[in-house]
Amino acid sequence: MLAIPTLCWLCALPLRIAVHGLCSRCLRHIPRLPALCPRCGLPASGNAPCGRCLRQPPRWHSLTCVSDYRPPLSDWVLQLKFTRTTALRVMLARLLLLKLLTMRRAGHLPSLDFVLSVPLHRQRAWQRGYNQAALLAQPVAHWLGCDYRDGLRRIRHGAAQHSLSARARKSNLRGAFRLEMPVRGRHILLIDDVVTTGNTVAEICRILLAQGASSVHIGCLCRTL
Repeated sequence: MLAIPTLCWLCALPLRIAVHGLCSRCLRHIPRLPALCPRCGLPASGNAPCGRCLRQPPRWHSLTCVSDYRPPLSDWVLQLKFTRTTALRVMLARLLLLKLLTMRRAGHLPSLDFVLSVPLHRQRAWQRGYNQAALLAQPVAHWLGCDYRDGLRRIRHGAAQHSLSARARKSNLRGAFRLEMPVRGRHILLIDDVVTTGNTVAEICRILLAQGASSVHIGCLCRTL
């Protein structure tokens, strides 16, 4: 029986290396990001922390994203979350890995101790069947040579963040998360699929740093710019 070649997620042509998910031509044509602040991940004029971060830095120490929230990444995120297209996970995790390695070469990402993912409440995880952030975090941790830890819990089931205003998102997260592992002195990578206002990852970072984590770094597929 002949094996059916895996196709590129964008152009649908056969791939020489199936697990990559994108051909080299389509990879080069993913929309490029503008210059971003390595701390907050928002547009900036250079490769140093921006004026916003100098005045009031976010709780995390660096943020790495693959794309603004626009096609094709935004379409893939929606497919991964809501249509059970979990085969996308390896390709999307690889795209994030490439960006993380670039951040490491630029000196913005230290040697990491382990990788965490933003958790779903057990009811939403049961309805969806998986946590899309965990699907991304597991291969990223493997490729970075560190452990993936399932040490965060969402203990309060609020409304979905994407359905709320910026002000409501903050109150929706109060008391929502619990840490169930020691983190003192560790450098941590926290993975989510999309960072919009940053309230979710900021609340988790607050908990991690309060428990003695040395640094927390954010990795996401899309950052709303």
